[in-house]
Amino acid sequence: MRYLHTMLRVRNLDAALDFYVNKLGLKETRRRVDEKNRYTLVFLAGSDDEKLVEQSKTKGRPGPEVELTYNWDTEDYGEARYFGHLAYEVDDIYATCDRLMKAGVTINRPPRDGNMAFVRSPDKHSIELLQKGAALAPQEPWKSMPNTGKW
Repeated sequence: MRYLHTMLRVRNLDAALDFYVNKLGLKETRRRVDEKNRYTLVFLAGSDDEKLVEQSKTKGRPGPEVELTYNWDTEDYGEARYFGHLAYEVDDIYATCDRLMKAGVTINRPPRDGNMAFVRSPDKHSIELLQKGAALAPQEPWKSMPNTGKW
């Protein structure tokens, strides 16, 4: 068994791609537009996973990826918190959170411990960020920052 992807429904494909690609740093690996069934699928991978995606194509299906599903017709998905969260390992959790905050992303659970943070996408999906390797030493402004919203 091998992990392939997590599918997330999105309400606005442009806003979702701005978050996942421009702010979070994922890369689009492939896209499928189905005019008959009125949806678009966009597959994304982390920069360290791009090689795995390419290598996995020889095994049949590509992965590991996030699949953004945009249904062209309006549909209410609620907060979609039933799926849990996506998790990504980052080289420097403080630098990543700082970059995201400057890009207008709310840090719902700041990296007070130098190890873990949570942010939310425009579609209210929780994204967990985990420090690669050992936790970084706690530092301001993160260690005094309160939680905001849900994560």
